[in-house]
Amino acid sequence: MKRQLFIVVLFCLFGAIAVVHGQSGSAAQTADQLKLQLLELQAQEEGLRARAVELDEAIKPENIQRSLAGVGSTRPEELREARRKQLESEKRIVEAQLTSLAAAKVKLESAIATAEAEAYHQSAAPP
Repeated sequence: MKRQLFIVVLFCLFGAIAVVHGQSGSAAQTADQLKLQLLELQAQEEGLRARAVELDEAIKPENIQRSLAGVGSTRPEELREARRKQLESEKRIVEAQLTSLAAAKVKLESAIATAEAEAYHQSAAPP
Protein backbone atom coordinates (compact mmCIF):
# COMPACT_ATOMS: atom_id res chain seq x y z
CA MET A 1 0.00 0.00 0.00
CA LYS A 2 2.78 2.43 0.91
CA ARG A 3 4.64 1.47 -2.28
CA GLN A 4 1.58 2.27 -4.41
CA LEU A 5 1.17 5.64 -2.72
CA PHE A 6 4.86 6.35 -3.31
CA ILE A 7 4.47 5.53 -7.02
CA VAL A 8 1.41 7.80 -7.32
CA VAL A 9 3.33 10.64 -5.65
CA LEU A 10 6.23 10.10 -8.06
CA PHE A 11 3.86 10.19 -11.04
CA CYS A 12 2.47 13.50 -9.81
CA LEU A 13 5.95 14.85 -9.25
CA PHE A 14 7.11 13.88 -12.70
CA GLY A 15 3.89 15.26 -14.14
CA ALA A 16 4.66 18.63 -12.55
CA ILE A 17 8.22 18.46 -13.82
CA ALA A 18 6.92 17.70 -17.30
CA VAL A 19 4.80 20.86 -17.24
CA VAL A 20 7.79 22.97 -16.19
CA HIS A 21 10.12 21.37 -18.72
CA GLY A 22 7.44 21.41 -21.39
CA GLN A 23 8.27 25.03 -22.03
CA SER A 24 11.93 24.31 -22.74
CA GLY A 25 11.37 21.90 -25.61
CA SER A 26 10.32 18.50 -26.72
CA ALA A 27 13.49 16.72 -25.55
CA ALA A 28 12.68 17.58 -21.93
CA GLN A 29 9.12 16.33 -22.43
CA THR A 30 10.44 13.14 -23.95
CA ALA A 31 12.81 12.63 -21.02
CA ASP A 32 9.96 13.11 -18.55
CA GLN A 33 7.73 10.68 -20.43
CA LEU A 34 10.53 8.14 -20.49
CA LYS A 35 11.04 8.56 -16.74
CA LEU A 36 7.35 7.85 -16.19
CA GLN A 37 7.66 4.74 -18.33
CA LEU A 38 10.66 3.69 -16.26
CA LEU A 39 8.66 4.10 -13.05
CA GLU A 40 5.85 1.98 -14.49
CA LEU A 41 8.36 -0.64 -15.55
CA GLN A 42 9.92 -0.68 -12.09
CA ALA A 43 6.47 -1.14 -10.54
CA GLN A 44 5.84 -4.10 -12.86
CA GLU A 45 9.25 -5.50 -12.01
CA GLU A 46 8.53 -5.23 -8.30
CA GLY A 47 5.24 -7.05 -8.73
CA LEU A 48 6.91 -9.83 -10.68
CA ARG A 49 9.67 -10.16 -8.09
CA ALA A 50 7.05 -10.48 -5.36
CA ARG A 51 5.26 -13.16 -7.40
CA ALA A 52 8.56 -15.02 -7.87
CA VAL A 53 9.08 -15.05 -4.10
CA GLU A 54 5.53 -16.37 -3.62
CA LEU A 55 6.18 -19.11 -6.16
CA ASP A 56 9.46 -20.07 -4.49
CA GLU A 57 7.56 -20.52 -1.27
CA ALA A 58 4.66 -22.38 -2.90
CA ILE A 59 7.00 -24.85 -4.64
CA LYS A 60 8.31 -26.20 -1.34
CA PRO A 61 7.05 -29.79 -0.91
CA GLU A 62 5.39 -29.09 2.44
CA ASN A 63 3.46 -26.16 0.95
CA ILE A 64 2.35 -28.19 -2.07
CA GLN A 65 1.14 -30.89 0.29
CA ARG A 66 -0.68 -28.30 2.41
CA SER A 67 -2.35 -26.77 -0.62
CA LEU A 68 -3.74 -30.16 -1.63
CA ALA A 69 -4.73 -31.28 1.88
CA GLY A 70 -8.47 -30.86 1.23
CA VAL A 71 -8.38 -32.69 -2.10
CA GLY A 72 -9.17 -36.36 -1.92
CA SER A 73 -7.46 -38.67 -4.37
CA THR A 74 -6.33 -42.26 -4.70
CA ARG A 75 -3.05 -40.95 -6.16
CA PRO A 76 -1.99 -37.90 -4.16
CA GLU A 77 1.60 -38.11 -5.43
CA GLU A 78 0.36 -37.43 -8.98
CA LEU A 79 -1.58 -34.41 -7.75
CA ARG A 80 1.48 -33.08 -5.93
CA GLU A 81 3.66 -33.61 -9.02
CA ALA A 82 1.12 -31.87 -11.27
CA ARG A 83 0.96 -28.93 -8.86
CA ARG A 84 4.75 -28.72 -8.67
CA LYS A 85 5.00 -28.69 -12.48
CA GLN A 86 2.34 -26.00 -12.70
CA LEU A 87 4.18 -23.80 -10.19
CA GLU A 88 7.54 -24.35 -11.91
CA SER A 89 6.01 -23.44 -15.25
CA GLU A 90 4.57 -20.25 -13.82
CA LYS A 91 7.93 -19.45 -12.22
CA ARG A 92 9.71 -19.84 -15.59
CA ILE A 93 7.19 -17.46 -17.15
CA VAL A 94 7.75 -14.89 -14.38
CA GLU A 95 11.52 -15.21 -14.76
CA ALA A 96 11.24 -14.69 -18.52
CA GLN A 97 9.12 -11.59 -17.92
CA LEU A 98 11.70 -10.27 -15.46
CA THR A 99 14.45 -10.83 -18.02
CA SER A 100 12.42 -8.98 -20.64
CA LEU A 101 11.76 -6.10 -18.24
CA ALA A 102 15.46 -5.88 -17.40
CA ALA A 103 16.30 -5.48 -21.08
CA ALA A 104 13.57 -2.86 -21.50
CA LYS A 105 14.86 -1.06 -18.42
CA VAL A 106 18.36 -0.80 -19.88
CA LYS A 107 16.94 0.61 -23.11
CA LEU A 108 14.77 3.10 -21.25
CA GLU A 109 17.66 4.29 -19.09
CA SER A 110 19.75 4.82 -22.21
CA ALA A 111 16.92 6.70 -23.91
CA ILE A 112 16.47 8.87 -20.81
CA ALA A 113 20.17 9.77 -20.78
CA THR A 114 20.01 10.67 -24.47
CA ALA A 115 16.86 12.75 -24.03
CA GLU A 116 18.30 14.57 -21.02
CA ALA A 117 21.48 15.37 -22.92
CA GLU A 118 19.41 16.70 -25.82
CA ALA A 119 17.26 18.75 -23.42
CA TYR A 120 20.43 20.21 -21.91
CA HIS A 121 21.73 21.17 -25.33
CA GLN A 122 18.38 22.72 -26.22
CA SER A 123 18.31 24.76 -23.01
CA ALA A 124 21.91 25.89 -23.50
CA ALA A 125 21.34 26.97 -27.10
CA PRO A 126 20.85 30.68 -27.70
CA PRO A 127 17.19 31.68 -28.24
